[in-house]
Amino acid sequence: MNISVIVPLLNEEESLPELESWIRRVMNENNFTYEIVFVDDGSTDGSWNCIQKLKSNNQNVRGIRFRRNYGKSAALNEGFKIVQGDVVITMDADLQDSPDEIPSLYKMIAEDGYDIVSGWKKVRYDSKLAKNIPSKFYNWSTRKMTGIKLHDFNCGLKAYRNEVVKNIEIYGEMHRYIPVIAKAAGFGHIGEKVVHHQKRKFGTSKFGMSRFLRGYLDLLTITFISKFGKRPMHLFGGLGTLMFLIGFVIGIVLTVKKFAFGAYGMTNRPLFYFALIFIIVGVQLFLTGFLAELIQSTSGKQKVYGIAERL
Repeated sequence: MNISVIVPLLNEEESLPELESWIRRVMNENNFTYEIVFVDDGSTDGSWNCIQKLKSNNQNVRGIRFRRNYGKSAALNEGFKIVQGDVVITMDADLQDSPDEIPSLYKMIAEDGYDIVSGWKKVRYDSKLAKNIPSKFYNWSTRKMTGIKLHDFNCGLKAYRNEVVKNIEIYGEMHRYIPVIAKAAGFGHIGEKVVHHQKRKFGTSKFGMSRFLRGYLDLLTITFISKFGKRPMHLFGGLGTLMFLIGFVIGIVLTVKKFAFGAYGMTNRPLFYFALIFIIVGVQLFLTGFLAELIQSTSGKQKVYGIAERL
């Protein structure tokens, strides 16, 4: 199979028929073998019924339905598990991502050798105050922290080599940082393509301003995981050892002054309590790193989501 298209969705029944028809037309025009995997993330409208109808008319359509809303990362993660195409393309269900981009994205993966190609919505039709300005700041800070030179980390239109999606796991709000996760897993050939962004045709956006706060918290998490996820002792143990040594040296100096030079009132000095704090915190950080190493070495259980149905 050439291409798998994963479409996570929440209450998008109006846009699904047009999106499926558009994808099918592009695939047929380019003679691609394909599948479309719709992942219904707990929709409360008629989205699942619509997917069932699309499946009856096109056997290349597949579906996953969650019992409740788990989020976009969970939807993508479950889609990644079942796809079969050599190239996996993700896109949003709101018709703001154009399926006409699929052939060029496929070429960049299959022929040009990229592991991941991320879309860049250079010209956007979103509200500048609500999305454009915060997105630019968010993308700038993400580039600085991760070292990955992408302009639009949050773009839903991305293409992956199949091997990439089979070797990563995402959860929470980590879908924004799939390139970071993939790079940490050894897939570092990451490209970018300017893609066409369209105005929303149906419904309303499912994302509020709170996603930017969650996004930054997740950025800190993924930065830590990508650098120290396999060796947390290197961070916590290193900081703990440094703080312990600083406190220990201060304590030794105060002790020498007390007994060798007769200094008065060692415990009345603020420096004495700083030394105690450094020693205690240093030991705690060291133990945190030790426990994190134990947890990391014994973990590995995959998350199981409440899937109601599959097609």
